[in-house]
Amino acid sequence: MAEKEAKKVPSVPESLLKKRQAYAAAKAKRQKRMLAIKKFRKAQRKLIYARAQAYHKEYRHMYRQEIRMARMARKAGNYYVPAEPKLAFVIRIRGTNGVSPKVRKVLQLLRLRQIFNGTFVKLNKASINMLRIVEPYIAWGYPNLKSVHELIYKRGYGKINKQRIALTDNSLIQKRLGKFGIICMEDVIHEIYTVGKNFKVVNNFLWPFKLSSPRGGMKKKTIHFVEGGDAGNREDQINRLIRRMN
Repeated sequence: MAEKEAKKVPSVPESLLKKRQAYAAAKAKRQKRMLAIKKFRKAQRKLIYARAQAYHKEYRHMYRQEIRMARMARKAGNYYVPAEPKLAFVIRIRGTNGVSPKVRKVLQLLRLRQIFNGTFVKLNKASINMLRIVEPYIAWGYPNLKSVHELIYKRGYGKINKQRIALTDNSLIQKRLGKFGIICMEDVIHEIYTVGKNFKVVNNFLWPFKLSSPRGGMKKKTIHFVEGGDAGNREDQINRLIRRMN
C-alpha cells in the first residue's frame, strides 16, 4: 500500500509546472524592465522641464538686454545698433523653368527643391552670397523666437532612416541627436534659434518645412520686396509671411 502511494502521479504534470515557472520568471523580468523604464521616463521629464525653464529664462534675458542697451544709448544721446543676425529663414516662392544651372544648384544646396519649401540658414559670408544668387526665387529674413517655435512644433519633421517622420515624441529626437546632448523639442528650438555649435547637425535632421500658400496671396513674385513685390530679403517682416503660410 505504501509503495502505491509513493508511485502516485502528481496532480499537475511536470511540463505544465515548468511552463508556469518560466512564465512567472518572464513576467517578473518584464515588470522589472517596465519599472526601470518608468523611472527613466520620470527622470527625463524632470530634466526636460528644467531645461525648458532655463531656456525661457535665457530668452527673456536676451530680450531684456536688447531693450536695456537701446534705452541706455538713447539716454546718452546715441543710437544702439543691434548685433548682426545669425539666423535666416528662407522660403522658395518661384519655380525654376528656364533657370540657369547655377541657380538650380544653389536652390538644391539650400534644400529648396519645391515651391513654398522653407529652411533655416546660418548667416555667414558664403551663405549670404548664395542667397544673393537665388534672390529672385526666394523670400528670406530674420525669424524671431515665436516663428521658430511655431514652425518646429507645427510643421517639424525629422529625417529618420531617410524618411520624413513627424516629431510627435521626444524619444525620436533623443535617438538621433542624444549623442549631441539634444533630447527634446526645446533643445532643437534652442539650438536653431541661438545658432549653437550643433546647428548644422540639428538643421540637417529637420526635414525642409512644407508650408502652405500664403493666406491672401502674394503681391508680385518677380519684383523685390523693397519695390512692393515678394522676392528677396525682408528682414523681420519674414515673420508676417511665416504667420500667413504656417
